[in-house]
Amino acid sequence: MAKVTELVADLAAKAVEEAGCTLWDVEYVREAGQWYLRLYLDKEGGVDIRDCEAVSRVVSDLLDAADPIEGSYTFEVSSAGAERALKRPGDFEKFMGSPVLVKLYKAQDGRKEFAGVLRGYQAGDITIAIGDAERTFPKAQVALCRLRIEF
Repeated sequence: MAKVTELVADLAAKAVEEAGCTLWDVEYVREAGQWYLRLYLDKEGGVDIRDCEAVSRVVSDLLDAADPIEGSYTFEVSSAGAERALKRPGDFEKFMGSPVLVKLYKAQDGRKEFAGVLRGYQAGDITIAIGDAERTFPKAQVALCRLRIEF
């Protein structure tokens, strides 16, 4: 049986495309005792509230009709954001050379967060340039890698 996120991604694909967007990610998570189903959108030039509203209306109706999730949940549609998480190999490929923040499960050298420029992604291992040095973090140690906006 397919995962909830995969079923919802398939269900939402046409509506997202018709809104001129791409589906960045689907999350189905439990937070503070409540289930949340979240669609994250991307679009050249940026996602605005009208995009989210258009997708939300159509996908909400599709979810009601297909009923792929037992029980109650809160449905949300939003932009993937400028500091979006990178999860799939294609995400890392698309943003190679971009500033990122790597968060680790356990501290290394007294810290859990490392900011740098994405230089490599190999089998889940992430390499970033920090100043003149490069550092590789094994997949098992990385809690999150996201884009970072520099001011």
